Amino acid sequence: MKNVIYLFVVLVWSSCTNVDRKLEESTTLNNQVLQSNYDPEAKLDSLGISLRDIGNPLANYVHAARSGNLTFLAGKGPRQADGENIVGKLGQDLSVEEGYLAAREAGINQLSVLKTELGSLKKVKRIVSVHGMVNATADFTDHSKVINGYSDLMVAVFGNQGKHARAAVGMVSLPGNMAVEVEMVVEVYPE
Repeated sequence: MKNVIYLFVVLVWSSCTNVDRKLEESTTLNNQVLQSNYDPEAKLDSLGISLRDIGNPLANYVHAARSGNLTFLAGKGPRQADGENIVGKLGQDLSVEEGYLAAREAGINQLSVLKTELGSLKKVKRIVSVHGMVNATADFTDHSKVINGYSDLMVAVFGNQGKHARAAVGMVSLPGNMAVEVEMVVEVYPE
């Protein structure tokens, strides 16, 4: 009887080990296929988006801080290619559509930070989390529609790896009267 139980335990353990090994091999293969077809910078080119020189931080902080496989990006606003910020308060000075475009500009700036920090956007495993802040009047309620400008850009550039957890909240004001400011957390492939 002991031999039968021992044989049963060995067979169950062996089959579990084989399943784990096959799952690991499948995941590795899927990641290799994904990475071979994964080119966020080519996607940016196809969208007609050029990344920008982000310059130095304007205060006592860094653009990005890495801890393990996570990179935390400081808040960025909607500075356009000409160096001017999109300013104004949603619900008063700017429409939802203008806010959406402002959030998209903030996204382009964050992608510029990532490219500078990582050297290549192919190192981005996934966008983990986005915290969008909207300069809005007290009665404005379309914060999520504004921050969609940011989120939609991340998905357009990274595909499913660009989908993320998110907060979209209203603020009574933002620095320099910027329309939006967005922070982001990104997981990168291990080096």
